[in-house]
Amino acid sequence: MAIDEPGWELYRSFLAVMREGSLSAAARALGMTQPSLGRHVRQLETALGVALFTRSPQGLTPTDLGHELVAHAQTMSAASAALRRAASGSNHEVRGVVRVTCSEVIGAEVLPPMLADFRKQHPGIVIELSLSNQAEDLLRKDADIAVRMLRPAQGALVARRIGRIPLGLHAHRRYLKACGQPRTLAELSQHALIGFDRETPALRALRSQLPFGREDFSLRSDNDLAQLAAIRAGYGIGVCQCAIARRDRNLVHLLPEAFALDLDTWLVMHEDLRASRRTRLLFDHLAQSLVGYASGTTR
Repeated sequence: MAIDEPGWELYRSFLAVMREGSLSAAARALGMTQPSLGRHVRQLETALGVALFTRSPQGLTPTDLGHELVAHAQTMSAASAALRRAASGSNHEVRGVVRVTCSEVIGAEVLPPMLADFRKQHPGIVIELSLSNQAEDLLRKDADIAVRMLRPAQGALVARRIGRIPLGLHAHRRYLKACGQPRTLAELSQHALIGFDRETPALRALRSQLPFGREDFSLRSDNDLAQLAAIRAGYGIGVCQCAIARRDRNLVHLLPEAFALDLDTWLVMHEDLRASRRTRLLFDHLAQSLVGYASGTTR
């Protein structure tokens, strides 16, 4: 007996409901009507012979199996997006789509001028820029190129070391004028410190190098851009990349001899993309530009 394989559009609708939390929000995200999206979900449940959601007047609640299938649907979604990018131009053409993933600060503060320069040289290449402090899976083709702060361990990836990006304590002159400038690390306890809310594995690895912890912060945020904005606003003292701070004469580097951190930085892509000319062009351009940024020769 032949079994009809559910079409990708059914899985896409299921994933949208899981991401958005309701049929109505998922329908808006996909540009569909709510009844059509609801039919997709029911068709997928029928095809698989399982219940993915329980239904109530309050809406849909994912079942345990629904939660288990999300990772598989995400893999399908990533493969679909990678297929569209690959089809956007041949390997030998200088046009098409390249997806870049990086941290929030790198994506918002560091890469834009580099990408603008690249655009002038290669206007036929469309760049998708994904900002996240969670590493996207290059093996699953979630992105084509990644800027990473850890050396990748997977053998199927091409990695180029950029160098070490220095971090330091900084504050706005307006804050220092009002509150004074700390002369030692011990005096930081007398100041408004800006830092993280939840400790990540990366932060735990740096714990021995940090002279403060969560309870010391007057402003806590897990968004690095929000921390940077607070430093610029004169809220208090926080950690940011020294090259970014040097762009603003009102930001002062504090206690450089007593406190300094470096981010070991890598540019990574999947080895299958070596033959993609547009991906290779962008990879080489970013590698050269980021090396200059990390070394302090360019901003």
